[in-house]
Amino acid sequence: MSNPYSQITPQIQALAELCMKNDPIDPALYSQYQVKRGLRDMDGKGVLTGLTEISDIISSREVDGKAQPCEGELYYRGISIESIVKGFISENRFGFEEVAYLLIFGQQPTAEQLKSFNTILADYRSLPTSFVRDIIMKAPSPDMMNTLARSVLTLYSYDDYADDISIPNVLRQCLQLVALFPMLAVYGYQAYRHYHDSKSLYIHAPKSELSTAENILRILRSHKEYTPLEAKILDVALVLHAEHGGGNNSTFTTHVVTSSGTDTYSAMAAALGSLKGPKHGGANIKVVQMFEDMKRTLSDWTDEGQVADYLTRLLHKDAFDHAGLIYGMGHAVYSLSDPRAKIFKGFVESLSQEKGRDDEFALYSLVERLAPEIIGRERRIYKGVSANVDFYSGFVYSMLDLPLQLYTPLFATARIAGWSAHRLEELVNAGKIIRPSYRAVGEHRPYVPLMER
Repeated sequence: MSNPYSQITPQIQALAELCMKNDPIDPALYSQYQVKRGLRDMDGKGVLTGLTEISDIISSREVDGKAQPCEGELYYRGISIESIVKGFISENRFGFEEVAYLLIFGQQPTAEQLKSFNTILADYRSLPTSFVRDIIMKAPSPDMMNTLARSVLTLYSYDDYADDISIPNVLRQCLQLVALFPMLAVYGYQAYRHYHDSKSLYIHAPKSELSTAENILRILRSHKEYTPLEAKILDVALVLHAEHGGGNNSTFTTHVVTSSGTDTYSAMAAALGSLKGPKHGGANIKVVQMFEDMKRTLSDWTDEGQVADYLTRLLHKDAFDHAGLIYGMGHAVYSLSDPRAKIFKGFVESLSQEKGRDDEFALYSLVERLAPEIIGRERRIYKGVSANVDFYSGFVYSMLDLPLQLYTPLFATARIAGWSAHRLEELVNAGKIIRPSYRAVGEHRPYVPLMER
C-alpha cells in the first residue's frame, strides 16, 4: 500500500502548517465565555436543543432535588425496549419491521397493519434498473459507508419528486430507503471484495417473504443459508440500534440538515457521514480489534490478573492502539448500565454456544466485570462506567461472520428507521432552521494592500 502522505506536496504541507498556526483557540476562552463544548454542560449532560416524542433515554432520577444515576432505560415511543424485545421474541417473530413502524408512525401496528407495512417494504426492496451495474459496481470504495452515502445521493437522480418535502412524499422516500439500505450496503461490499480482493462476485436478490435480518444474511452469503438463531440475533441487533434519542450525533445531524429544507437524500447522506466517524458508529470495530489484540497478548484468558493488567496498560496507553481507552466501556448518557447491552448479553451467550466460542464470551464477561473497577481506580470520572451496546455488538457480528467493513453500515441499516422518524418529526413541527451561536474571539485587523504584506 502506498504512503498516504505521498500526495502531500511541500506546498500543501506548508499551507497545513499555516492552518495549524492560525486556527488554535486559547482553551481558557471556552471557560471564560461558558461555551458548552460538544453541546454538553460541565458535568457532561447534553444541552437541551429540542423536543421529541420518538424515544426517551433515562440514566438518572431526581432524589432530594439532585440527579442520582440509575439503571439505564430506553423507550421507543413510550414503550420500554425490554418489553418490545420480550414481546416479539416470546411470539417467535422478527421485530425490526414492527419497531420501524412504531418509530415512524408513533403507535404499535396491528397484525393487519404490520402485514401491510411488510408488503410495502418488500415492494420497495428493488433498486432502479441497472443501478447495481452503473453505480455500485463502478469505482467501488474500500469504505462501505462512503459507498452507502454515494448510493443514497445517486438515488436522488432517479426520483422525479426528489425535492418535494411534503410529508407523504418524504414518507415514501424514507420507507424506500429503509427497504434499500441492506442491499446498498451488501452489494457495495460484494463489489469491493470482487474488484479489490479478487473474490467471486455474487449478487443475490432479496426475497419478499423474508425479514430484513434474514435478507441481509441471505444476500451476503454465497450459499444464502443461515440458522434461525443467527437471523433472530441479527434482528435483535437491528432493533437495539434503530433509535437512541434526538441528541446523538447522527440523529441531531438529521434534524439540523432537515431544518434547512433540503431533500431526504441529502439529509440521510449527511447522517451517514456523521455515523461513519469512529467516535460514533465505528466504535464496535475498535472493540473487536481490541479483543483480538488482547487474545494475542494474553497467555491465559481466564487469568484475572493478566486481564486486569492488560486493561490497566490500555488506560496508560501502553497497549493496543495507545489511545488510553477501553473500547465498549462507558457511554455519553448511561452510567450504571446500558439497557441495550443488558438485553444483548443473553443472546450473545446463546450464539457463542452455537458457534463454539464460549471461551471468548467468558473473556468478554470478565472484561465487563473488571473494566469499571479499573477505570474508577485509574481515572477521575463524574459518573459510573458500564458496558455499552458496542461492547457486544461487534462480537455478535464476528460470530455471524460479517466482515468488518459492514459493521457500521449495519448500524445505519437499523438507524435509518430512527432517522426517518426524526426527519418527519422535524418537518411536521416546521421549526426554524437550526443555527446555534458561535462567538468570534479573533482580533479585528485592518486590510493590508497586497504589495505591502
